[in-house]
Amino acid sequence: MTKIAVIVGTTRRGRQTAKQALWVKNALETRKGVEVTMLDLKDYELPFFDEPVSPRYNPERTPEGIVKQWLDALTEADGYIVVTPEYNHSIPGVLKNAFDYVDFQMNRKPSGIVSHGTVGGARAAMHLKEILSESKTLPVPEFVTLAHMSDVIDEQGNLAEDVKANPYGPQGALEGMIDSLLWIAEAFADKRNSQRN
Repeated sequence: MTKIAVIVGTTRRGRQTAKQALWVKNALETRKGVEVTMLDLKDYELPFFDEPVSPRYNPERTPEGIVKQWLDALTEADGYIVVTPEYNHSIPGVLKNAFDYVDFQMNRKPSGIVSHGTVGGARAAMHLKEILSESKTLPVPEFVTLAHMSDVIDEQGNLAEDVKANPYGPQGALEGMIDSLLWIAEAFADKRNSQRN
């Protein structure tokens, strides 16, 4: 079973991102052998990162409380899809803060990006690729951007039928990204398992 975590990257009141995250979850759940977990940052009220030593350079690090819960949830996954809005040409501060806590939980695991906002959230997606690479995850080349997302995805994560029907539209882009993510996640998981044995 390949475990994929869908990360909801904002906690803002009235946010629309949760609908887009459900759309991603729905698509993942159609795939055989995939277990999907939603990691909503609303459920992880992380304080601002203020550890005196960078997490990757602190062998004495012992995270506790909500920080440990967040890191443990990341550890459990074989891959990630981060769903983010674009705020001021970048990602929300709460999402950046969440990744500042990461040391090696995402190491040698793939990640995908789904964004929305002005120009589909493309600028946030590009910033996020750089941030994710520092977390030692492998961002897949494809990412999915969606302008006017709140107009075409409903509260249950269903994409409007006329938009879904376009083979070159967002559904096709999402399915292609998921294909790449799962291929890499499965290959990397096999390698990690062989090294344990």
